Amino acid sequence: MLFGLSLSQTFRILEMVFCALALIIPMFRGPMSSPYGIWCEFVWVFGLIVAVVIFVIEKCLVDKLIELLVLKHTWNDLSCGLSLLSSLMLLSACLIYCTVFVCATCIADMICAIASILAFVAYVVDAVMLKLKCPAGYLSSMRGILRFSQAFVACLIFTAVYSYFKGVENQFRPLGLIWCILVYVVCFLPTVLVIPSHLQKCVDLLRWFDLNKLELVLDVVAVALYISAAILWPAYGYKNYKRDSKTHDYRFHDLNLVTVLTYVNLGLYLADLIWTLIVLCKKR
Repeated sequence: MLFGLSLSQTFRILEMVFCALALIIPMFRGPMSSPYGIWCEFVWVFGLIVAVVIFVIEKCLVDKLIELLVLKHTWNDLSCGLSLLSSLMLLSACLIYCTVFVCATCIADMICAIASILAFVAYVVDAVMLKLKCPAGYLSSMRGILRFSQAFVACLIFTAVYSYFKGVENQFRPLGLIWCILVYVVCFLPTVLVIPSHLQKCVDLLRWFDLNKLELVLDVVAVALYISAAILWPAYGYKNYKRDSKTHDYRFHDLNLVTVLTYVNLGLYLADLIWTLIVLCKKR
């Protein structure tokens, strides 16, 4: 206990402080123009909001009421899942910010990166402690981790795609790449909607279908669509890539990043499809 705070609440305060510090430093320079910088700022805002909301709910002792009236699983499962998601997002922000913005003479960027890394460490420790409290649950289970990992990777893909197409003429936006963008969006939306359907009691009362069977259909469609994107994005992207002395390196990295992340998400959806099949077979 520190000043009347539990260990978990102490980590929440550390998460708030480090996320706020990482966010404030670049904000003093004005609006961020880089898509990767915007993603990092979004991650720090998300991490700050998660820490504040969970801290306030637990401090006001509303967590038990929410668990009783709303959640299908425990409050620790929800807070653990959000902490795991925040950890994953902060890891991406740390890697991106250190790679894109930090240099040998950029003291402010170094401080920002260090604050982001400390926020990541605080969230990881907090998530591990919460996981020990909730061995069972959805968000803290492998199925939940696969789902929000798919959504997280899709967000990174959107960032890289936006950066790749920024300032590019229409003739360098072939239909094959446009199809890939539609694939990423179409697969992202059901993934985001499935997660809360596993958490809320009221959804069980309104739902007349088997969620596992619906997820099986979604996974089959997502795998098929991502296979097409995994073929078309490299095929059209590298073929229609326009070399530009000013933006060549950056746009080529964006192209590579989208390609790699497309295969990563294909693997995640394939793993989720196998997991769903296993769950359905066990029920029979």
